[in-house]
Amino acid sequence: MSRLKMVAGNWKMNKTLQEGVALAAQLKEDVKNPSCAVVIGTPFIHLATVAELLKDSPIKVAAENCADKEKGAFTGEVSAEMVRSTGATYCILGHSERRAYYHEDYEILKNKVELALANGLDVIFCIGEVKEERESGKQNEVVQAQLDGSVFHLSAGQWKHITLAYEPVWAIGTGLTATPSQAQDMHAFIRSLVADKYGAEAAEATTILYGGSCNEKNAAELFACPDIDGGLIGGAALVAEKFEAIIAAR
Repeated sequence: MSRLKMVAGNWKMNKTLQEGVALAAQLKEDVKNPSCAVVIGTPFIHLATVAELLKDSPIKVAAENCADKEKGAFTGEVSAEMVRSTGATYCILGHSERRAYYHEDYEILKNKVELALANGLDVIFCIGEVKEERESGKQNEVVQAQLDGSVFHLSAGQWKHITLAYEPVWAIGTGLTATPSQAQDMHAFIRSLVADKYGAEAAEATTILYGGSCNEKNAAELFACPDIDGGLIGGAALVAEKFEAIIAAR
């Protein structure tokens, strides 16, 4: 079974609305017939404008987060329903920065995943270990606990709307990158966990992205690994030419 290949960009807290629209417009002009799925994750204030701009484009739009509550008196929060109403079709959840800086635990992320799916959003769910966990050989244990804690309760039908993104935290924004061998080993392990939970066919169909200083120079080598289906791109997604080179590498 062939599985969806994807390159997704995560802009994080970068680009004014005007700058973001300009970048999205350039991508729309340049990326007409990509050989893989292309998704860009933008700040909340960009979503409606960028989604409208890209509605006739192959490029899909993701929110970088959503609230763990359905609605109500939660000042400053943005619900999954609100995200979907902008025209966005994906939501990035579980990013290591959300876990570390905003203390999002397994239960919070479980609620976010459920609300995103209930509102028709596909989820890019991030997992990965910090440097100390890698150095102590606990990376597999950590990744399995993250999956068990937040997404492995989903039904087989819900699982079809989950894309996984393995991001070794020690390689995000540091200039370090997991070697292709390290990345492939972890992706294969993750796929084996999915197989144990949902069966071999579901595992084979699950898209698993690599995130962690993936750029236009190392993308092709990483993407050549059999269990790496694409990338979740940070800094390189902020420059059209670099992001387009990564898309071409997939």
